[in-house]
Amino acid sequence: MRQHHRTPRLLGSLLLVAAAGVCALGAGPAPAEGMSATPLGQVVPAPASVDAGGSPYRITSGTRIRVDDSPEVRRIGSYLADVLRPSTGYRLPVTDDAGRDGIRLRLTRGDAGLGEEGYRLQSGRQAVTITARKPAGLFHGVQTLRQLLPAAVEKDSVQPGPWLIAGGTITDTPRYGYRGAMLDVARHFFTVGQVKRYIDQLALYKVNKLHLHLSDDQGWRIAVDSWPRLATYGGSTQVGGGPGGHYTKEQYKEIVRYAASRYLEVVPEIDMPGHTNAALASYAELNCDGVAPPLYTGTDVGFSSLCVPKEITYDFVDDVIRELAALTPGRYLHIGGDEAHSTSHEDYVKFMDRVQPVVAEYGKTVVGWHQLTGASPAPGALAQYWGLDSTSAAEKEQVAAAARNGTGIVLSPADRIYLDMKYDKDTPLGLDWAGHVEARRSYDWDPGNYLPGAPGSAIQGVEAPLWTETISTSAHIEYMAFPRLPGVAELGWSPASTHDWDAYKVRLAAQAPRWDALGIGYHRSPQVPWPDR
Repeated sequence: MRQHHRTPRLLGSLLLVAAAGVCALGAGPAPAEGMSATPLGQVVPAPASVDAGGSPYRITSGTRIRVDDSPEVRRIGSYLADVLRPSTGYRLPVTDDAGRDGIRLRLTRGDAGLGEEGYRLQSGRQAVTITARKPAGLFHGVQTLRQLLPAAVEKDSVQPGPWLIAGGTITDTPRYGYRGAMLDVARHFFTVGQVKRYIDQLALYKVNKLHLHLSDDQGWRIAVDSWPRLATYGGSTQVGGGPGGHYTKEQYKEIVRYAASRYLEVVPEIDMPGHTNAALASYAELNCDGVAPPLYTGTDVGFSSLCVPKEITYDFVDDVIRELAALTPGRYLHIGGDEAHSTSHEDYVKFMDRVQPVVAEYGKTVVGWHQLTGASPAPGALAQYWGLDSTSAAEKEQVAAAARNGTGIVLSPADRIYLDMKYDKDTPLGLDWAGHVEARRSYDWDPGNYLPGAPGSAIQGVEAPLWTETISTSAHIEYMAFPRLPGVAELGWSPASTHDWDAYKVRLAAQAPRWDALGIGYHRSPQVPWPDR
């Protein structure tokens, strides 16, 4: 896992009032001349199929967003309207009235090839229609629609337009079902608002998993009623000795709810048996010697361990997993398992044999870092591989063997997609134990053949972790995630046949004005032909 280690737009009633006020004055400023529609193939992640041609659709003051008579589809339509109203100045009513014009969001029972997350976007002079089998597909199609509009559509004030969407058809489905990003809120704590901001950025690129690293040596970040000192004491600090913090159960549920509204599934992680100093400091009885260590604010790893022989350890684990599972509607619960250097191999295997059935008891599927494959992964478990290109053949084979035996693999190679790695030696943030990871290196590899000996069917997807030893603000998150995050998202979504750095870097560069409009600060990699500001 690691060796040592623009404020979002205001939504709701105020926005609606402001938009209505602009509409009362007319259709807004006169369109700028010379602006053309964004080509369908410019989208990130690259769509599976693009058939360009025909007249573009133009959003005007008369455009309506037409939705199915379904609460979930209406919510997606309202989300789209909230994105478009501030910059266009148009009212864009959301209606379930039948009609062939406007922006149409439709669910269909047919077209099984679209699966759970695929969509079809058809654009012509009269309408733009997004069709999907499931609401998640409609939402992903809306993200594509955003990218087909000028970047100024992301601004919070009325812009001149015109608001053109190129003519043609995109038919799009994801390569992998697991497309994740991990945020370490343990080493530095991030507020609910900061997490929501990151969720919105992830959703723009069709990421569908938010892995929250909720506990580590430096902090415990989720309230547990049966062990209250975990949060109140164990969560009272962070790297460098800052104030730390934790989520109440209501705050955690708000993060889960908000992520679900953007079609991201929260995967919570309680790391164990190592990376547990915050818990050990909170409760002396969890230590083998019965003595609580002091709180820890450094960045070393591998020195802490739950006491495997003690029965109270499993009472603790059961309580924590039970309470966390009850708060988490998603399928997965991550139990960590990495860098347990203070736990013998024998004890590690015993611990995992006791803990994995607890996860299943509370209705969740186990996820663990790839060291879990050194024990016996539970049926259906996922192992998250964070090794390097230089990781030993024996360690890679251990993971590949588990994959051949049915364990799913999520790829997070540290020297490829750890977002906390420095871009180069002069990067002011981040670490470099896995080397320097520039934009091309994070993109230019294929998950389908990355792990020797692992069958392609075992690869469930990719996840980009962001560890926060040096990261403490939203600006830090964005600088380290962009421009690398969209490339990871493309690895997870787009067909292997679309994978080409020279073509991708041009599409990536075209995202810069959108990030500027959204207030996302990013690293201007010299490998990317960025437009002039």
